[in-house]
Formats: sequence, C-alpha cells, structure tokens
Amino acid sequence: MANTDFTKYMTEMMNAFPMDMTAYTDAFKSSAAMSEKMSKVVLDAAEKSTEISSKWTKDTIAKMGDVAAVKEEPTDYTKAMTDFASAQAEMTAESMAAFAEIAKKVQMETVELMMAAGKEASEEATAAVKKATAEVTTAAKKASAK
Repeated sequence: MANTDFTKYMTEMMNAFPMDMTAYTDAFKSSAAMSEKMSKVVLDAAEKSTEISSKWTKDTIAKMGDVAAVKEEPTDYTKAMTDFASAQAEMTAESMAAFAEIAKKVQMETVELMMAAGKEASEEATAAVKKATAEVTTAAKKASAK
C-alpha cells in the first residue's frame, strides 16, 4: 500500500467530472460587453457636460466684456453689473437644468443596462446549471456502470 499511485485515481476522477470553461468565457465576454456599454454612457455624459460648461464659460466671458467696457456715467457701471448678474443667474439656471437632464439620462440608461444584464445573467445561469446537471448525471451514470 505504501507504493500506491494516486495520480491514476485522481486522473480518472477528474475525467469523470470534466470542467466546461465556456461558462467562464461567456461570463468574461458579457462583462466586457457590459463595461463597453457603461463606458459609452459615461463618455457621452462627459462630452455633453463639457459642452454645457464650455458654452457657459464662453457666454460668461462675453458678458464680462460689457462690464469691463468704459462707461460715460457712473450709473452705467451699476446697470452693467446688474445686467451681468441677471444674465449670470439665467445662465446658471439653464446650465443646471441641462446638467440635471444629463444626470437623468445617465440614470435611466444605467438602470436599463443593469436590468438587461440581470436578465441575461439569470438566463445564462439557468442554462449553465441545466448543462452542469446533465453532465454530472451522465458522469455519475458512467461511473456507476463501471
């Protein structure tokens, strides 16, 4: 008994219960596809946010030109500052509403992606369990027939 070679027994046992790596490969592919879709959502939101910020900045700089211009009367400076503050308040409200729309869209797209991924994962898991059950049943029948 001291010279028993367990390699043969382990090899036979492992061959009786083969591992199917397609489930892992499919899971990796699904994960990569999900990451690509999420990246698209994020990059699209970043692009739109940058456009809003850029427009806001350009509009602010343009309005600052009116404030910086030389005026004839001291009251004209007050009017220029009041007009600038009013325009800035309006631009701020518009920009914040635009940012909120982007956030809302990102949230909706993320929920849709997660729901689709959950459904897909559930379907894949069910298929994998059925396949594994069939393989184990077949292997058990072969092992008991020996």
